Amino acid sequence: MIKKELQKAILDVIDQKWPEVKIKKKDIEISYPPEGMGDYSCNVAMKLAKILGKNPKELGLEMIELLAEYARENEYINKIEIAGAGFLNFYLKDDYFQALIDKINRLGSSYGRLDPEKKEKVMVEFVSANPTGPIHLGNGRGAPFGDTLAGILEKAGQKVWREYYVNDFGNQIKILGHSVLKDEKAEYRGEYIDKLNKENKLTDAFEVGQWAAGKILEEIIQPSMENLGIKFDEYFSEKKLYESGQAEAAIKILQEKKLVYEKDGAVWFRAMEFGDEKDRVIRKSTGELTYFGGDIAYHKNKFERGFDRVINVWGADHHGDVKRILGAAAALGYENQLEIVLMQMVRVIKNGQEYKMSKRRGTYISVDDLIDEVGKDAVRFIFLMYSNNAHINFDIDLAKERSEKNPVYYVQYAYARICSILRKSQTLNSKFQTNSKSEIQNLKLLADKRELELLKHLNKFPELIDDMAKWREVHHLPTYLIQLADKFHGFYADCQVIDEANPAMTLARIELIKATKTVLAEGLRLLGVSAPERM
Repeated sequence: MIKKELQKAILDVIDQKWPEVKIKKKDIEISYPPEGMGDYSCNVAMKLAKILGKNPKELGLEMIELLAEYARENEYINKIEIAGAGFLNFYLKDDYFQALIDKINRLGSSYGRLDPEKKEKVMVEFVSANPTGPIHLGNGRGAPFGDTLAGILEKAGQKVWREYYVNDFGNQIKILGHSVLKDEKAEYRGEYIDKLNKENKLTDAFEVGQWAAGKILEEIIQPSMENLGIKFDEYFSEKKLYESGQAEAAIKILQEKKLVYEKDGAVWFRAMEFGDEKDRVIRKSTGELTYFGGDIAYHKNKFERGFDRVINVWGADHHGDVKRILGAAAALGYENQLEIVLMQMVRVIKNGQEYKMSKRRGTYISVDDLIDEVGKDAVRFIFLMYSNNAHINFDIDLAKERSEKNPVYYVQYAYARICSILRKSQTLNSKFQTNSKSEIQNLKLLADKRELELLKHLNKFPELIDDMAKWREVHHLPTYLIQLADKFHGFYADCQVIDEANPAMTLARIELIKATKTVLAEGLRLLGVSAPERM
């Protein structure tokens, strides 16, 4: 990737010229400048100027001279210029981008796959809604996010495990049992409770709850996840932690480290020592472990299974739990190995009004309700368009619209249009069918502004995978695909792909749209969205 090559070249120059400056590779930020100002840009001269007490523009010009040897050795560099307050702008040669077409078409879906310096075994645990009812949107937003993040990490060369934690042991299971029995302690309502009530033959509330949780997991939750295109490697039962003694073993480790104490008959974890606002109860005075106590045991289990890194995808309502569980992981010896990503809420809009009522389950919208309304592709794509930190207004009417206003339709239509062009090209004279190596020479014909814009965007795909894997920012992928579709549509409007009077140009442009098709397909695959060949 050019970004990493530029980072290394700049770092080498600094090490040679200013060895006293202690700057790391991660501090050298390579970005994409505004159109017409190069292909890559770096603000390192301004950072360096503050350290050395020099003028950033003068320092930038000095760095360009020092980078001249790198530019000569790497023929894809056209020129390096100074811009603005001291930005280094790098311009690549057109033939670098033209040659990229052959690389993409040769690699196919492997284009963008990375070989990381550090390979890790990563668990992504997501959704993990209590097995007490259908998946509502508060839990469901994390489903496409966790699944896509896992796919991106795999694309980036990591070994990934997808897991759903089933809370099938605590007090909520007893409440579920009372709800199925429809006694005075019932809390859950809905058609699914009515159905379970008719099927139930047990009388003890906890036993009823465990039986019902199994049925809900098998008949409601797992099918919902399949409807969203998600397959977990494991649905991990909390009950296992208690039956195997792992829950007690985790608490014992904290006792041995003197990180727990007794107060008012309960056992408390010294959470304040790890940055929490107060200490937390892990065992109630009744002797039962709290939710938090069970979570400590679960995270110990995760790391003991050999995962180097664990990423939890939680709803925003778990914000208060973040510091305590990070502290517990550190207390168990796994500091900086656990990450927690919080997902903000979803507000559904229909006919310009907030849409609250589920059609079949009571007082909330389930994931299945939304899929029934707009389909899996729209749910996944629109959920993933937004940063996990941003609230979503999901407009049902827009998600159904078959126009360029609908981002899902816009991207899928670009893919379908390419497929249509390729089908048409196959019916033409054999002069358009050649696959000889001499074809590659024709790629130099692709010098139109629209063609180069498209090529430069295709070039960004592996770097995008790297950045998303590093920063866990999945929402950049839908944005990238919308931009790619936009650049393709612009190219198609201005550049005639199939021209029987110009077979050389036709062949070159067919190769270009094949490469575009490959990247669109792979991007949609990572999002869990279909790539239709006809629309």
